[in-house]
Amino acid sequence: MMARVRMYSTGFCPFCRMAERLLRGKGVAVIDKIRVDLEPARRVEMMDKTGRRTVPQIYIGGTHVGGYDDLAALDKAGRLDELLQAAD
Repeated sequence: MMARVRMYSTGFCPFCRMAERLLRGKGVAVIDKIRVDLEPARRVEMMDKTGRRTVPQIYIGGTHVGGYDDLAALDKAGRLDELLQAAD
């Protein structure tokens, strides 16, 4: 079973698209996208939760991974697959 993936994003963010492409390449079929450009209150929620202002902000299960660079570094370190396979 694959862990739940949630991503705070916008419709025009290239890093959001790159993160989605990386996750899809890892076999993630469902990404719960929270569009902060369409729901400004969700951006405030994102900033309160993560302490960050930029998108994407990615959660795998209950773990805040961070943005695209953090996700790519996790993959390069060989730890992304393990995190994705963890039960939610």
